[in-house]
Amino acid sequence: MVMCTGHLAAQVEEQFGDGHQWGVRIDYSKESRPLGTAGAVKFAERFLSGVPEFLLMNGDSFLELDFCQFLRFHREHGGMVSMAVRRVPDAARYGTVEVDRNHRVIGFSEKNGVQVPALVNGGVYIFNRAVFEHIPEGPASLEKDVFPRLLQHGVYALEQHGMFIDIGTPEDYARAQTLRQSLDRAARSELQ
Repeated sequence: MVMCTGHLAAQVEEQFGDGHQWGVRIDYSKESRPLGTAGAVKFAERFLSGVPEFLLMNGDSFLELDFCQFLRFHREHGGMVSMAVRRVPDAARYGTVEVDRNHRVIGFSEKNGVQVPALVNGGVYIFNRAVFEHIPEGPASLEKDVFPRLLQHGVYALEQHGMFIDIGTPEDYARAQTLRQSLDRAARSELQ
């Protein structure tokens, strides 16, 4: 597992360590300057040599999903990228994802403040290794700089129906903390 870090990287590494307590090995790809979502992925490329595909999850959101189903979906559709999407009742604070009936992403719309239900990017992706050829060196955004250019190479979206929390507001951050505390309590009870 590779964790991309930047701001407060030392605290993140102190919290998670080398991952042994969860039965995984964590390597850290530490940015010396902010690289954005795409730049961070490109910077971590050296840790992913030899893998044909990899899973990426944003650190500021939580999306409940079935990873095995998501991987099957990615392999069946054969695109360069698969993204997990979630329909929300009010997409005003999100950019939205436009999908055709075959689950292929056909476009993205920037945040427009309009309160309508729509599909939004859930922040969980599976990438084919070839994606690195389309990510520039240095600061860049997956959402603005990379995904729109990848549409011709096949970007597919699998709609999820589980819990989704984007911690971009104080209310959602508090909700995420409450969820984390209950999951921590459940994990401790299981271990006893």
